[in-house]
Amino acid sequence: MTTAQGSTTSTTASGSNGALDKKTDSTGALVASDGRTTIADVVVSKIAGIATREVQGVHDVGGGATRAIGALRERIPGARVNHSQGVSVEVGESQAAVDIDIVADYGVSIADLAAGIRRNVIDAVERMTGLQVTEVNITVHDVFLFEEEDERDDAAPARVR
Repeated sequence: MTTAQGSTTSTTASGSNGALDKKTDSTGALVASDGRTTIADVVVSKIAGIATREVQGVHDVGGGATRAIGALRERIPGARVNHSQGVSVEVGESQAAVDIDIVADYGVSIADLAAGIRRNVIDAVERMTGLQVTEVNITVHDVFLFEEEDERDDAAPARVR
């Protein structure tokens, strides 16, 4: 999860490495003659995380360690769900790049799932922030088997009655 406060320079996508190069020219809907709007990285992360979870076939968002920490956090009374879990972003003045880690449901076409996630994330981020999304990189860490959840529920019988 990225906790930076955002950037005030515009960026453009570069070559094959997918990194964003800084550019001094400030163009875009977020920069006007009467002021500048800066969007924090965490805002884009939350939007992308929520948009990812909306896609059918996404079981969870995040890698193994991230999901384990999220599960512990959810058990704390009064704790909130971390919508940015498994999402990292790089935000410029007019563009954003998004990296997402997911667990897919078994039986879902991963190529179709990735295309659906990209489409939903790009639409949500661009509509809500006005930033141009230059790329959405998706890493599938695992495939969830529905019987795994049933086995976990039955695996630990009560020790006392």
